[in-house]
Order: sequence, then C-alpha cells, then structure tokens
Amino acid sequence: MIKQILHKSFSMLLAFLVLFSTVSFTIEKHFCGDVLVDVAIFVEAEKCEMEAFEIQQKMTCCKDEIKVIKGQDQLNVSSFDDLEFEHQQFLASFVYSFTNLFKTLKKEIVPHKDYAPPILVSDIQVLNDTFLI
Repeated sequence: MIKQILHKSFSMLLAFLVLFSTVSFTIEKHFCGDVLVDVAIFVEAEKCEMEAFEIQQKMTCCKDEIKVIKGQDQLNVSSFDDLEFEHQQFLASFVYSFTNLFKTLKKEIVPHKDYAPPILVSDIQVLNDTFLI
C-alpha cells in the first residue's frame, strides 16, 4: 500500500519537474521613476497614469524591465547504445543479478485443501468426562 503511494507520488514529482523545466515565462516590471508600480508574470505589466502624460510631453521617467526565463527547449533521449562498453556491461550485469534475486517459489501442493472436516455434533470428551492432564 505505502509502496504504491510512494511510487505514484514520485512519478508525479518527476512529471512536474519535466514540465516546469521546459516552460518558459517572462517577468515584466514597470517603474515610474524609481518606484516599482507593477510586476506581472506571463502578461504585460499595467502602466501608470504618467505614461500617457509622458507621451504628450515627450519625457521619459517611466521604464519597463523585462526578464525572460527560458526553459529547456530540447529534451535529450539517450539509448542503451549511446553508453560506453564498460557502462553497458555494468548495467547488463546489474539488471541480470537484480532480476535473479526475486525467484518465485514452487507452488506447494496441499493434499487436503478440498477435504472438509466432519461436523461435530457433540464433544465426546466432555460427555464422558475424560480429560488428559
């Protein structure tokens, strides 16, 4: 029971690790002067009211800072043939010895498994009052 739960949780953890290592996203920050106005992930940061005023006056006190965090864009899948000969030999011997650890036992024959014991109507020892001490 606990082994199945650990196996499923570990599998989910590895799946999320692969997912989050391949996702790319941006963090956008909007500054008005030296004051941080907005921070946004995946979307554009909201602009302040000074942005519209700056366009008319042709002044620039607002600035946007964009940080792009790139994920992995290629996943390398290697095969057994890509390994060196020593590593192949070690891996093959390890798998062979590990699988031989778990040999199944011979199925035991139970000769009386289909035999039903007789139904006891009364206990004879109690009727005759004979007990072994």
